[in-house]
Amino acid sequence: QVVFALNQTLLQQESLRAGSFQIPYTTEDLIKHYNCGDLSSIIFNHDASQVSLATAAPEIDSYFRQELIYKRNERMGRRVKDLLEEYPDKSFFFAFGVG
Repeated sequence: QVVFALNQTLLQQESLRAGSFQIPYTTEDLIKHYNCGDLSSIIFNHDASQVSLATAAPEIDSYFRQELIYKRNERMGRRVKDLLEEYPDKSFFFAFGVG
């Protein structure tokens, strides 16, 4: 699954460099939709002739969501919990975001 996703990304990048493919959204579009919490409408709802891993291979989208989001969140949650339990008299500041 990872090899397929990487190959699709490389093919898309090669097409971009060759000028035979254009991304239907700008960086500003991504920022606006990210701030509104709605990236799916701009990334996954464009022309079907363009590569979208989420629509072309739902199992890959599910795999990456599980590996890169849910498992990461579980690890961070365990670390936060462990710190709070190990140092109950200390104050902490935790900041979470996307990476």
